Amino acid sequence: MALTQQFARVTPRYLAQCRAAAAMSSDGNPDWDPPEEDTVDLDWAIWGLIWFCQRMQIEEQCIRNLQRSISGDSGDDVEFLDHPEVYDGFDAAPALLAPAAVAEVVRDLASLDIDDMLSHLPTDSFAAAEACDFRGFNGHPRTYLVEHFALLQSFYRVASQRGLAVVAWLD
Repeated sequence: MALTQQFARVTPRYLAQCRAAAAMSSDGNPDWDPPEEDTVDLDWAIWGLIWFCQRMQIEEQCIRNLQRSISGDSGDDVEFLDHPEVYDGFDAAPALLAPAAVAEVVRDLASLDIDDMLSHLPTDSFAAAEACDFRGFNGHPRTYLVEHFALLQSFYRVASQRGLAVVAWLD
């Protein structure tokens, strides 16, 4: 079973409903079921991009921006989502980026130049995959990284335009 990075765009009202459902449920089930069009699975692409940026000693702010986009902010109360119906419990519980933080992440991601970040990615497929810690990756990872980074940007941009929060977790 491979772990992948999951996201959901939700309203603060929906989060409040889930919190109330968890409080009323005997097993804490939050009845988590965001609309499919507001969820995305980014596989492990952004982890590989962060790994590569760290290895290449890319600007620390770039790495922090990427990490925040997938890890959320600490201190936001979504502990009620720490339930097997939401995620498998392998890693940290789901994390939240409130609508104001989503707008910041959109700005931060827009400031990143994926071509510049990947300018030192080896041309050899095996070496490039290894540089991103992608063991067993078939082919060159550049397209995979660029496409998933664009998907991350787009997902957050839509969330910001609609005034939504983003919940991030591993599953």
